[in-house]
Amino acid sequence: MESRDISQILYEQNSEYKNLTDQHRSLETRLQELSARLYLSDSEKLEEITLKKKKLILKDRMQELIKKSTV
Repeated sequence: MESRDISQILYEQNSEYKNLTDQHRSLETRLQELSARLYLSDSEKLEEITLKKKKLILKDRMQELIKKSTV
């Protein structure tokens, strides 16, 4: 089974995975908004760094769930 298939199944059947995915998408949307700006204030730069870190944490946890489901 492909990772994409597993992701879709987990999204539909696992509430934690769905929540993580939704949060990840939300952070990505905000990061895209920030990257569309020509200039970021200091607070926006800090926000961007923080969002990227949070996004990585979410992605790592999502990967853990995928791995657990394939064992």
